[in-house]
Parts: sequence; C-alpha cells; structure tokens
Amino acid sequence: MMTGGGDLIGAPRAAPGPRLGEQALGLARLVHPLPSLLDALIVASLALVAGAEPAAAGRAALAMLLLQFSIGAANDLADAPTDRRVARGKPIPAGTVSPGVARVVAVGAAAGGLALAAAGGAGSLAVAIGGLAAGLAYDLRLKQTAWSWLPYAVGIPLLLAFGWTGAGLPLPGFIVGLAPMAALAGAQLAVANALADMERDRASGLTTVATSLGPPAARRMLAVVAAILAGVAWLVLGLVGASTALVAAALAGTLLVGGGVAGSWLESAAARRRGWEMQGVGLGLLAVVLTACVLAPAPA
Repeated sequence: MMTGGGDLIGAPRAAPGPRLGEQALGLARLVHPLPSLLDALIVASLALVAGAEPAAAGRAALAMLLLQFSIGAANDLADAPTDRRVARGKPIPAGTVSPGVARVVAVGAAAGGLALAAAGGAGSLAVAIGGLAAGLAYDLRLKQTAWSWLPYAVGIPLLLAFGWTGAGLPLPGFIVGLAPMAALAGAQLAVANALADMERDRASGLTTVATSLGPPAARRMLAVVAAILAGVAWLVLGLVGASTALVAAALAGTLLVGGGVAGSWLESAAARRRGWEMQGVGLGLLAVVLTACVLAPAPA
C-alpha cells in the first residue's frame, strides 16, 4: 500500500539532508575562515604599507584568500577518514559538506587564486604556486609526520613576499633578512597548531611534531622561539625607530604572541586552539609593524 505521500507503509524513511543553513556553515568551516582571512589581511596590509594601490592590494589579498580556501578544503578532505573516527563534528564527517563539493571548492578556489596572482606578473604567480604547493604538501603528506613544521617554515616567508609580488611590486632587499624570522615564525605556528590537535592525533595513532617532541619539549620550544622573535623585532624597532602608533601596535603583537604561547600550555584543547590563533595574529601584526618601520623609519 502507498500512503498519500507515496511512501510504502512500514518502509524506513530516508534521513533528511542537511538544511541550507547547515550547509552554509559547513562550507564556511571547510575553508578554515580565521587563518584564511588573517593571511589575506596580512597580505593587504603589507602591500599597502609597501605603497601599492588599494586595488592592487585588494587583488593580492583576494588571491591569497582563495588560495587559503583551497588549502583549507584540501586539509579537510585529507583528514576525512580520520575525522570520521575522532572529529565527527567537522563538515565532511558531519555530512554538511560532501566530499564532492569539497573537491570543487578546493580546485575552484586554487584556480581563482592563481588566476588573480597571475595578474600581478610572473613573480606573483611563482610565489603563489610555491605557497599553494607548501600548503598542499602539509595537507596531503607532511601534516601527520614530525616534518609538519616544514611547510609552515616555507609558506610564511612566501606569504610575506606575496604582499609585494601579489600587488605587482618588486621585492625589497630587506626581505632577505626578514625571511629567516618568517621561517622561524612558521615553525612556531606549526608546533602550536600540532599542540592544539594533540589529543586527536594521539587517538588516531598519528605522529606529528608535537607528539614526536612531547608536550613539555614542544611548549618549551614555543617559548624560546617566541622570545627570540620578540627580541629581534624590538631590536629592529630600536635601531630604525618607530612612531608611537607603531610601538603600540608592536606591543599589542608581542602581548598576543606571549598570551598565545601561554595558552598552548593549558590543558583545554580549545584554549590551545585559541592560543595558536593568537600567535598567528600577533606574529602577523609584528611583521606589518616591522615592514612599516623599515620602509619609513621614525624621524630622529
């Protein structure tokens, strides 16, 4: 028999699919919005400080945003088999985003980001390809190994370089001196990120830089690297001079980094995640401040 709605009596009903709002939220979470937006904001800020036209800075920022969206979607695709066991609330295992849609997002965002980067010239496209390759290497191979810090150490200097190349500007000479600091900052963020995911990674039997070092050693490394980066940043500020506003911004960045490192020592995984995010914001702010000071030192 059929009911008025056409269902067989006694037949199991199909589970309802995700609602539109749930799908939208799932897509937003899929692309890892906070780090993606932060990277785009850093690129835009660096480009403007370097003298780029607002339109060029905006184009570079949008390119970086799309590239980071692609990396974020690829990350969730690669993690989906593990997430179905230990992180079932994430978009793909929760069913709010299908693997097929995630693949479309990853490929489409990469294509859009590279097309926008190409508008900045060959150098811009080369840096964008390098950054995308580093992100995908992390997602698809190195994230679950003791070498998970390496794509960060490569990607963060490329992120800073894209502030110039993405806007069609030549790289300044001081970027060579800034690159080692950026690489060290990238390694710091990788360790902080791995600490935030430590319980989940251990439950999955995965090896990461945090599980390889052990939490105490990883946390000590964070503290030492943060102290080195802050010390170098303030040394540069003292040598080249800075306005009151830039000193205040540098202080805010330093406090964010310090607070984020402290958060990485906490037992709560959510607190460690906030600590990782604080470190990212603080280090990005310091990079922009240093760039502004070097390009336009305060008058004596």
